[in-house]
Formats: sequence, C-alpha cells, structure tokens
Amino acid sequence: MVALIANAIVAVAKIIGGLISGSAALLAEAAHSIADTGNQGFLLVSISLAAREPTPEQPFGYGRQRFLWTFIAAVAMFIAGAFFAIGYGVYELLRGGESTGFLAAYVTLGISLVAEGASWLRARRQIRHEAAEAGLPPRAYVRSSRDPNVKMVLFEDSAALVGIVIALAGILLDQLTGASVFDSAASIAIGGLLVTVAVWMGHDTSELLIGAAARPDEREALERALSDFDQVDQVVELLTMALGPNSLLVAARIDLAEGLHDSAVEELSDRIDERLREVVPDVTEVFLDATTAPTRGGVRRPRRQRPPGDLT
Repeated sequence: MVALIANAIVAVAKIIGGLISGSAALLAEAAHSIADTGNQGFLLVSISLAAREPTPEQPFGYGRQRFLWTFIAAVAMFIAGAFFAIGYGVYELLRGGESTGFLAAYVTLGISLVAEGASWLRARRQIRHEAAEAGLPPRAYVRSSRDPNVKMVLFEDSAALVGIVIALAGILLDQLTGASVFDSAASIAIGGLLVTVAVWMGHDTSELLIGAAARPDEREALERALSDFDQVDQVVELLTMALGPNSLLVAARIDLAEGLHDSAVEELSDRIDERLREVVPDVTEVFLDATTAPTRGGVRRPRRQRPPGDLT
C-alpha cells in the first residue's frame, strides 16, 4: 500500500512537471509511474484473491491468482510503453515539439529520483533478507523465485531509475544543443524500456500460470528424499507443479520393495508425505502411485496410495 501511494504521488508530480515543461520524456515517465501504480494495485488484489480457502470447484486453492494478476500488470506496462511512451515520442519527434520549462523538469526528476531510489533500496533490502533465508545469492533468488512480487517490484523500481536517467539525459541534451529531438528520443527509449520489462515479466509469469514445475534443486531434493527410503526400489516418475508462489503439488510413481503388507505401505506413504514436506516446505499436495507385491506369491499389482489430507 505504501508503494502504491508513493507511485501515485510521483505520477501526479511527473504529469504536472511534464505539462509545465512540455517534455515528452517526462510525460513518458508519468505513464511509467501510472503503470507502476496500477501494477501495485493489481498485486494487492491478487494477494487478497489468492488467500481464499480451497473450494470443491477450486480444490487446489487460488494461489495462481497471483500469477494471473501479475500477467495482467505486465500487459498494462506493455500498453503504457508501446502505445503512449513510444507513440507520443514519435508524435513529438515528427511534430518538432520543444521543451521550455527546464527548471520544472529538473525539479520533478529530482523528486522522482529520491522517491524511486528509496523504494528501490527498500526492495533490495527485502530481497537480500529473503535470499539469505532461502540460502541463495540475491540474483539467484530473484531468478528462481515464484513470488511475482519479488520480481515485479525490483524490476519496476530498477526500470523507474533507468527511465529517470534517460529522461534527464534527453532534456539536458535538448537544453545544451537547442535541438528538439533528444527529449522525444528519450520518450521512445523509455517506452522501449517498459516494453522490454513487460515482455520479460509476461513470459516469466505465463510459464507459472500454465503450470511450471518445481525448481531443479527442489526436484532433486524430492527425488533424493524418496530414494532414501529403503522400501523404495525405484522412483519411476516424479512430477511437480506450482500451484502458487509458496505451494507445490508433487505426484510420484514409485516401485516398492517386494513383500510389503498393506499396512506397511500405508505407514510408509505417511512417512514419505511428511518427509517431502520437510525437505521442500512449499510442498502442499502429495500424491503417490505405489507399485508393490503381495506377501504371498502372485503377480505384482499396482496400488494407488493417497496420503492423509490430500485432495482428489
């Protein structure tokens, strides 16, 4: 909520500064801040919707709402960049628009730089803290995290800082050279920056939205945990799927040792369920397809075992 209010205030300041100065780059930055404000709103909505309890119609919960609304935020950022920042910059370049109120532009950019810089530092501290808890370097944590807030906030703030520098360079070059092209070119460059971030975020989130697997390190830990049980002869297949930022479904087909009684299989499946949730805390759903053999001769038969508490 704090970030949303801050972005809204910065957006208003940029609009006023852009209208006073006539700077296309500053108005492009205003569009950037408006998109950031909308994105913060989308993220707040997604957190609220994702917190709902599972229902018979949605047995695995609403965790993917976080991915859906982040994707919508990426689309909004793309529109702000492609249709306004780039479009308006091209229009001003062809029209030959000229910035006049340079002082207003510099004051607005200075205020924006302080506000966006403080937000970026806060996001960076939070990510470093979360990365330390996960036992990963910050860059690896951001790259592998399923939490859309982590990536969206960091990259929005980073893009905002870069955009301010681009706008400042365009306005300054216009003032120094007397030309009227650099400010418009800066608007186009800011639009290109927004489109790049939006496409990257959209692609990354779309993979989670359609059902991405657990991270490689998580899959390795899960398979190792299964193989560590003496009663498990072979892990035939291990399937995982992200149900939300901190929710994973695990489905495993395992080959059990011969001679296990039904009661032993049930007890083993309970232990496996507990162990998988222990090695990867994000695991919330576990399904086992266990193949075992009867205790008195006969042909090996498949047996599907459902750990307690799992949904079917």
